[in-house]
Amino acid sequence: MISGSSVPQNTPVGTADRQDLPFVDELTGGASRMSGVLLAHETVDTVLRLITMLAVETIAGSTGAGVTLIDARGQPTSAAATDPSVERADALQYELNEGPCLAAIASRTPQRVHDLAAEQRWPRWAAEAQEIGLGATLSAPLIAGDVCLGAMKVYADRAGAFENGAEQLLGLFADPSAILVANEQSQQDARRMSENLRTALGHRDVIALAKGILMHSRNVDEQGAFALLAGASARQSQTLHEVARELVLAATRRRP
Repeated sequence: MISGSSVPQNTPVGTADRQDLPFVDELTGGASRMSGVLLAHETVDTVLRLITMLAVETIAGSTGAGVTLIDARGQPTSAAATDPSVERADALQYELNEGPCLAAIASRTPQRVHDLAAEQRWPRWAAEAQEIGLGATLSAPLIAGDVCLGAMKVYADRAGAFENGAEQLLGLFADPSAILVANEQSQQDARRMSENLRTALGHRDVIALAKGILMHSRNVDEQGAFALLAGASARQSQTLHEVARELVLAATRRRP
């Protein structure tokens, strides 16, 4: 557990001793608020914004909070932020390719910066973050299954702002956020697969119709019709579907 003077100030957050756990009423209150948010019928972006706002209200010393997600290209992007200073602090991490949020994602472990003025692991980011009025930060990875989806973080405007148990409280918000994002990504993948399937079936139907037109007009069998389409595709540097579509449109225009 990172606390007091018994451990270095700027270190990855470890497992807390039982005496360091936050008060039960803080955990209970935070859990109750989270349940209300997760049951609301809102978009994922809206829920993440609400969660960051609740994190600031619940975690003592916090002045701002945000969520970073890893996009399809593997790049970090801000999905929620409570204020411009959070957005700027996160953007600096992406620009400089260093910082506690990125370290939490890479290591899949929470990261605490007790005092930005004394931070040595990410000196460029720490110096820039101080310029925008930040003094401390705590980051937790968003892990669903065996995948790290991003990180949630809280910022403070003074050093030593986060007391014992702050990481447990942050985890209270980070863990369900990870599940929420993972579910949304699964639904998006399913929708993309469904759309791709519909597109593929539509292409198949157009090609089948084009083959039927060629079989009738050129007096060839199905294999011969496909060979004619494939040859036109190669000569015109078009896909088979594009050639078939043009043929069907031309045949439709010729009809009386």
